[in-house]
Amino acid sequence: MFSKACEYGIKASIFIALNSYHGKRVSLKAIAKEVASPEAFTAKILQDLVRHDIINSVKGAHGGFEIEKNDISSIKLEHIVRAIDGDKIYSGCGLGLQTCDENHPCPVHDKFVDIRNGLKQMLETTNLEELALDIKSGISFLKT
Repeated sequence: MFSKACEYGIKASIFIALNSYHGKRVSLKAIAKEVASPEAFTAKILQDLVRHDIINSVKGAHGGFEIEKNDISSIKLEHIVRAIDGDKIYSGCGLGLQTCDENHPCPVHDKFVDIRNGLKQMLETTNLEELALDIKSGISFLKT
């Protein structure tokens, strides 16, 4: 459903949020290791997140990536998905066809509309704070 870059971006954002709660910045190397992504690929993803004001990048010896504590609860998954994948998840065909709409539907068009609407609602209502706190409390996990 999401691109690999988007999956890594969501996991990286959660990891950064977790560390930001403790006032820690995290390095590119630590993030890449945590999300099991190559460093160069992770760097590009993080650049997109910085460019879209989702995370902050601090240069220097004590630099790294962080999210302002006060901002963690206002960052929705939808912001991350749009920053990396754009809005194609809201309008794309469930089978990946170039032309698929109500006038020219693919075989799963009508069923996929409901799934897409549910996904949209989840992305718009789920924030980084609740995900980070679920991981911190042991309710959910970021690694397998």
